[in-house]
Amino acid sequence: MTAKIFIAERKLLFALKGQEERRPLIVRVSAPVVVAEGTVDFQVADGTAVCTVEFQGLGEDSIREYGADSIQALSLAVNIDRYLSRLKKKYDFYFPDGEPYFEDA
Repeated sequence: MTAKIFIAERKLLFALKGQEERRPLIVRVSAPVVVAEGTVDFQVADGTAVCTVEFQGLGEDSIREYGADSIQALSLAVNIDRYLSRLKKKYDFYFPDGEPYFEDA
């Protein structure tokens, strides 16, 4: 297996809910990779691709976004706000300048 090549990233800060200490977070999106038949537990068509979204510093699992092709996989993966929205129950997110990442924070 080849090493992931990350093609996009966003640097943020996060804090556990109810705590003041803010720590660095880097959300990284990998380049799309074509999915080979038999490497996943579902049927893939020619051109099916996957991107990985990593949350470096957060301690959460990476997410794999599959698409019918590389453009769809990438489009789904770079929409990181939907992942961070799910994590808002546990964390508060901030831009590097300290401003809240979400308006409702």
